[in-house]
Amino acid sequence: MSRLKRLVGGNATRAAIPGFLATMAIEYLALKRKPTVAPDAAIGSSNVDRPVGYEPRDAATSVAMGLGSLVVNGLAANVLAPMDNRIFRSRRWSLGTRRGAFAFAVVAWDFLYYWDHRMSHEHRVLWASHVNHHSSEYYNLSTALRQSWTGFVAHGFFLPMLVAGFTPAQIARAGELNLLYQYWVHTETIDKLPSAAEQIVNSASHHRVHHGANPQYLDRNYAGIFIIWDRLFGSFEPEGERVRYGLTKNISTFNPAQVAFHEWKAMANDVANATSWRDRAGYVFGPPGWTPEGASQRAIDQN
Repeated sequence: MSRLKRLVGGNATRAAIPGFLATMAIEYLALKRKPTVAPDAAIGSSNVDRPVGYEPRDAATSVAMGLGSLVVNGLAANVLAPMDNRIFRSRRWSLGTRRGAFAFAVVAWDFLYYWDHRMSHEHRVLWASHVNHHSSEYYNLSTALRQSWTGFVAHGFFLPMLVAGFTPAQIARAGELNLLYQYWVHTETIDKLPSAAEQIVNSASHHRVHHGANPQYLDRNYAGIFIIWDRLFGSFEPEGERVRYGLTKNISTFNPAQVAFHEWKAMANDVANATSWRDRAGYVFGPPGWTPEGASQRAIDQN
């Protein structure tokens, strides 16, 4: 049983599961009285209808993605633990023993998460791991559970914390707290926080923008807990027009395996069909949607 517990996430995550289910039920009832689609006249002349509330198959897919993520990434954590311990034993500093170390770890983890998240939108190999979280056309608390099954590919972003002397346990707890904080921001039932709070912390309003497929919302608001990183590094966008959720090209499937691996499969196909190593590298490390033709056109435009 103890090994099974290690495979399905940390203590806080396991303890939060009943809370997830209860709050999802409350949100479902709160949104049930609303129309299932909201006309979105603000998005051009197409007057797109935006889904509202819950769609049972979509929510079931999100829950399945969350459970799969806990198991797969729990296994990955066990595999990576010896490497983490070796790095920690070779640490350059001992910040984890200072007064207020865990609070510092939470801030440090959130700062590194910002860059992990931002790079996951800018490089296809990382986007392949993250895209599933954006694949729902609905936005509710179940969407928060639509987590990656290959999140371990970004593990390296957090290794500097080991070098700085934070213990693996402190880092794991800081990451878990960050993930749990982000649960509540996946909702349309909360409008905006008081202005002072909106300046500092991530909120439902800020994160709705992040999940938007509207052109002005793409690749904005990467924050985990503190929105100040987006404000400092030029990626902040306030919520204005109604958000249209999902991808610019939606995948239209409720199969968890397809949701988890569709971009990995597409990337592998592109690499296999590429005619040069330059193009293969572009398909893997370039931005999502990179093509040799697009890269050539950008080079012409810059000259």
